Amino acid sequence: MPGNRLIDMYAVQVFIAVAEEGSMSGAASRMGISQSGVSQLVRQLEDDLGVVLVDRTTRPLTLTTFGLALRNRGALLSEELSNLKAQVLDAGRGVKPDLRIGLVDSFAATCGSMFTRQMLGQVTQLSVRTGLSPQQGESLLRRDLDLIVTSDPLMDSNDVIRYRLFTERYFVITPKALGRALHSLDDVRALANVLPVVRFNRLSQVGLQIERHLRGLNVRVPNRLELDNADALTAMVAEGIGWAVTSPMCFLQAMPWVDNVTAHLTPELSLERSLYLVARRNEYGAFFADACESARAVILDGFLPRLAALGKGVEALVKFDEGNTREYF
Repeated sequence: MPGNRLIDMYAVQVFIAVAEEGSMSGAASRMGISQSGVSQLVRQLEDDLGVVLVDRTTRPLTLTTFGLALRNRGALLSEELSNLKAQVLDAGRGVKPDLRIGLVDSFAATCGSMFTRQMLGQVTQLSVRTGLSPQQGESLLRRDLDLIVTSDPLMDSNDVIRYRLFTERYFVITPKALGRALHSLDDVRALANVLPVVRFNRLSQVGLQIERHLRGLNVRVPNRLELDNADALTAMVAEGIGWAVTSPMCFLQAMPWVDNVTAHLTPELSLERSLYLVARRNEYGAFFADACESARAVILDGFLPRLAALGKGVEALVKFDEGNTREYF
């Protein structure tokens, strides 16, 4: 079989019928074609693969080891093909689609279950992946994901549509035992001289953003400890290992540790991030609008009340546009 020639999937479906019926005649009856047609398709499939699939000397027919392998794998592919037409037609008629969603870690940990519950009512099948924003963006552009919640709006791509969910300002957290208030950027610079900084991984969107901003503020500290999630970062601060810059959503993600740290809402770091819902342009149509409204409901009814319940005042650092939900860019 030439390396660039694909297997005839109809022939595979006919072969699966032969394997399950145990005869060419049974397969012909099931598939609605002649027995000679079944035999010809199986022969052609064998020629294409360069192997013998069926032992024709036995009654009922038995499969060779090659035939068993094709039956086992081919049955799964055949079922997918059988459903493909219906899924395509349903999607075109606006019937609930299959959907693959990517969620940045902080959103997944704080809002993921609520958002997933909302989405399950709007799709036939749902797959959810979590990870760093750059990874989610790459997967969307490769068409491995259909919809992402991310801090990276992919502004260099013209093939996506974005909706800003909310914006949050960063703030400093220190060990509760430190007992020192931070009132100015000079206080932060002084802190950096006596206590190590605990950083988000600089491969993450959050880590890279904070690192650049601290350099711009002339807050320079040695790179001693990096972590790739907010839970671990806040735990390190709670244990007195260092101080950190975090965001309200990342703070809520680390809820078990927040009572052992002090949140310094001043000084003003002048640093913020936004979370976006992003999809490929001209795909899913009205469904994207529904997904935006579902995400807004999760932020309003779940995230913000839970943030306020921490009693740290960090909910004041979240800006939420309650205007037109259909303003995309």
